[in-house]
Amino acid sequence: MITTAFRHDTARPGGLVCAGWLALHAPSGGNPPQPRQARLHRAEQRLPRALRVLAVTARPGPESADLGALLYTFGRSGAQVSLLSLTRGEASELNSTVGPLHSVRPWELRVAATLLGISSVAVADYPDGRLSSCNVSALTERVSRAIAQQSADLILVTDPAESGLDDAVVAMAACAAAGMARLPVLARTLSAVRGGWQVDLGADAAQARAVQRSAVAAHVSQSGALADLTFRLRLLGRSEWLRWLVPPPEQRPLLN
Repeated sequence: MITTAFRHDTARPGGLVCAGWLALHAPSGGNPPQPRQARLHRAEQRLPRALRVLAVTARPGPESADLGALLYTFGRSGAQVSLLSLTRGEASELNSTVGPLHSVRPWELRVAATLLGISSVAVADYPDGRLSSCNVSALTERVSRAIAQQSADLILVTDPAESGLDDAVVAMAACAAAGMARLPVLARTLSAVRGGWQVDLGADAAQARAVQRSAVAAHVSQSGALADLTFRLRLLGRSEWLRWLVPPPEQRPLLN
């Protein structure tokens, strides 16, 4: 299972809407034949090219521990990278500071974003740990607004197949918003997930991992999880696994 940054929700969506969506978008197991563009990406082991990447997360943290190396690599390739966190991360059981999490964690997020080269950060006020209780249409509208504001051409999320409840709801809203905007949605995943393909972070992989670890460390309130996260990142090396939740309508160029 993906160790999402400082995650505290591990349950699966219980509602019929979420369960039905996950049945279509969060399969696990072996790899069946994939569309041509997915096979090409897997063979080339490179990230798809994008001009404006929008990452959408459930809370502060995953942008560093899960998506950090990818976001940094996209930025190094010349893409403009932006981030939308749908909650302030106030439900975490960890807090190494004296401040309230609802104010501390968004500030930590902005520090981490600066390290990762993220040019724009937005933090919404939906309830952390309870996104499944929110109106999906409202979440979709918020993601759609971020897409329009950033003129995004690629959405990046964590894979709902291997994430917690809030992360699955985020992926569902991101896919709905991307569908209306006719944009692809890319998920960071694991090699065991069906449809996944491996990417090489390239010549700057070691630097990308070092920056990612620094971004993780910027979440000071969550320092109780830092040792485990740092150890996991050191094991990942220069590779990541991705899969399309919403594939591009045509083959995309790859990063050099």
